[in-house]
Amino acid sequence: MPFEDHGVYRPLPTPRAARVGERSPAGSGLDAKVDFSEADDASRPSQTLRRGLDVLELIARRGPIGLREISQRMTLTRSTAHRLASALAERDLARLTARGYELGPKLLALAETARLQRPLTVLARPHLEALARQHLDAVNLAIRDDGRVRYVDQTHGARRMTVRSVVGEIRPMATTALGRALLLDESEAVWRKVFAEDPEAPRGQNAVLAWVARMRQFRDQGAAFDVEENADRVRCVAAPIREASGRIVAAISISSLPQYLDDARMAELVEPVTETARAIARELGWRPGATGTPPR
Repeated sequence: MPFEDHGVYRPLPTPRAARVGERSPAGSGLDAKVDFSEADDASRPSQTLRRGLDVLELIARRGPIGLREISQRMTLTRSTAHRLASALAERDLARLTARGYELGPKLLALAETARLQRPLTVLARPHLEALARQHLDAVNLAIRDDGRVRYVDQTHGARRMTVRSVVGEIRPMATTALGRALLLDESEAVWRKVFAEDPEAPRGQNAVLAWVARMRQFRDQGAAFDVEENADRVRCVAAPIREASGRIVAAISISSLPQYLDDARMAELVEPVTETARAIARELGWRPGATGTPPR
C-alpha cells in the first residue's frame, strides 16, 4: 500500500525517464513496460489541475471514497490517483479517513468566502432583470424569515400599471405564492401548521383540505400560484431556489395585475420562472439531481 490508514503519506519511487515500451531494470519491482502517459503530468500542469479538480468532484459526489475506486472511476493508475488525492489532502481540500477520502475543511471556508463575495441578491439580480425584461412584469426575490416571507429584492415591470413590493417587507407564508414555493419540500403536517398560523388564511376544515390539495399540485409542477388571494388582489407565479444540497433557500415570483395575468398566462409562465430559479440555484452550487424526495 502506498499510504497508511492514519494518513501518513509515503511517496512512491519515481521511475527514471524512459521511452514507452522500454524494459525496466531487473529487480526494480516496476511493471515490465512503463507507460509515461500519466507519469509526465508534471510537464502538463493544466491537465494535472483538471484531473485534480475531477478527483475533487468525484469525492464530492461519491465520498467517502477509497483510492481504488478513484482509480477505477477516473481510469487512472493507482499511483496517479494517490498523487492527486494526496495533493488535495495536503491543501485541506480533501482529507483521508478510515472510510476513504472526504471533502476537506478548507472547502467550508471557501464556500463562506464565495457567499460573502456574491450574496444571494447580487448573484440573483441579473436573472431577475432578464426575467422582468422578457415578460414585462415585476419579479420578486424572497427568503423565509422566522415563519414568514421577507422580500429581499425586486425588479420593476415595464407595464403602465405594475406591482411594487417593498424590499424588507414581511408577508405570510400560506397565502402568498412566494411562501408556498418556499414550503414545497415540507411535509403535509408542516403545511397544515403553517396554514393554521396564517392570520390571512380562511378558517375551517374544508379550507385546510383544499389548501393542502393545492399544495400537492404546486409541488408536482414545481411552482406555486397566488390567484388574487391577498388584499392587494394581484396574481403571482413563484418557484423555489435551491442551494448546493438541494435545500430550498429562497424563491422568486412574477407578479402582475389580473388584466395582464390570466389563468392561461400563469400556466405559460411556470417554465420561465422555474428555469430562472434553477439558473440562480446553479449560481449557489446546485446541480440537477441534488433535490431530495419531498416528505409526504
